[in-house]
Amino acid sequence: MSRLILPAIDRRRFLIGSTAAALTMPFIGVRAAGPRFSANPFGLGVASGCPTPDGAILWTRLLGEFDPAPVELRWELAEDDKFAKIVQRGTVRAIADEAHSARVELRGLQPHRWYWYRFMAGDAVSPIGRTRTAAAVGDSAPLRLAFGSCQQYEQGYYSAHRHMAREDLDLVIHLGDYIYEISWGPNHVRRHGAGVPTTLPEYRDRYALYKSDPDLQANHAAFPWLVTWDDHEVADDYANDRSRHQSNSDFFLRVRAAAYRAHWEHMPLPAAAKPSGPDMKIYGAWRFGKTADILVLDDRQYRDHHACNTTATVTDCDERTLPGRTILGAAQERWAIDRLSQRNGQWTIVAQQTLMAQADRARGEKPQYWMDGWDGYPASRQRLVDAIAEQRPSNPVVIGGDVHSFWVTDIKRDFNNPDSATVASEIVGGSITSQGPNPDIVRRMLQKNPHLKFAEAEKRGYALMTLGAKRADITLRAIGEVTDKNAGISNLAQFAIEHGKAGAQKA
Repeated sequence: MSRLILPAIDRRRFLIGSTAAALTMPFIGVRAAGPRFSANPFGLGVASGCPTPDGAILWTRLLGEFDPAPVELRWELAEDDKFAKIVQRGTVRAIADEAHSARVELRGLQPHRWYWYRFMAGDAVSPIGRTRTAAAVGDSAPLRLAFGSCQQYEQGYYSAHRHMAREDLDLVIHLGDYIYEISWGPNHVRRHGAGVPTTLPEYRDRYALYKSDPDLQANHAAFPWLVTWDDHEVADDYANDRSRHQSNSDFFLRVRAAAYRAHWEHMPLPAAAKPSGPDMKIYGAWRFGKTADILVLDDRQYRDHHACNTTATVTDCDERTLPGRTILGAAQERWAIDRLSQRNGQWTIVAQQTLMAQADRARGEKPQYWMDGWDGYPASRQRLVDAIAEQRPSNPVVIGGDVHSFWVTDIKRDFNNPDSATVASEIVGGSITSQGPNPDIVRRMLQKNPHLKFAEAEKRGYALMTLGAKRADITLRAIGEVTDKNAGISNLAQFAIEHGKAGAQKA
């Protein structure tokens, strides 16, 4: 059985470019023999991701009560939103063992163009989604992308996703905390309605709750996505096989296995990424013509346990600076350094979860560092920074999330020397809803760390980035209030990174 009771999904329309497409479209359009549904089985919408020059991955998940037998879905891909010119069609099975999710791995498409898609099951038709293939290897077209993270469902509405869906983009990158396993913070506007998940059915329900939101659905339907995860997809501040909430590592690995499986079932990821127990490879590299290489990292699954036996901000301990410690794991770290040496694109985007720059957070003279971030793994960061400095990938830019605030920083070869070379730029794109840190702490961090150039802790939102031949343009977008379903949006700050010159400057 695949049973779930969800909040009602409203039937308002969302804008994709200049085309309006309904969020729910049951019992219209394509008809075929098969099951008839008393309610829309496509209540979680559709999504696409992992774009290549000749393909992408399409995703959906059926909701309802089904026999154990697989449900056959038909799918169509067209060059227009009216489906007048269908270029591919086929069938795919949604099986109970995968929560009746389904994915189609498209191939044979034209590079750098839009396609529209939909699924059909019996007499029900899904919402229409739009996806875009990556540019061909020799294409130097600009790449327009947005990135965000941290969307605690209870703390606000997804106005940021509604506005992001209306931007002129080629790609969305989500940098983790897509769901939250815990309830925290004041002034909730809606509820999880359940406790902390630890089993596969519970994680499936949590994803389904989040994906029932119409604004999140609209953003998934508007653009292809690349995704990574952070801690809350499993457990707050977990590190590898250890959770600070669970002393039994065997039990926690069973929890991690359930969480990883539910993540794969609900994201437009390839079949090859399907986890094996508590292990799932999510990191990878994506190329967008001559313009950009995007490295998507995983800093949770393989990291060493927290230094100083804490996830908090503390005065230094000897363990923190041990040379062998890693946040990426040895294999992923070697892979990332190798990819940085290849210099394929005009821009090299390192997409990872959090703030990478060193940040002394102390009130006094003796430094204090946050053990759950890169500051808890300085040797691992230094190896990556040294690789950037020595291998000189083209225009490296680190993007991140996690810290529920906007940041613009210089990645220094030596953070303790203000005159040290800046080897990369860093942009942290705020949070979709999750409540920010104490603004006084953020202001103190700006004062104590000269390589931290900009920060804003009181606004929620996302970042826009346009990568061109001569420069990257960055706009930090802030919504009004996350407690307002109809919140507007405005530009918080704008920066530019000139080709060949690391470090973002105010535009």
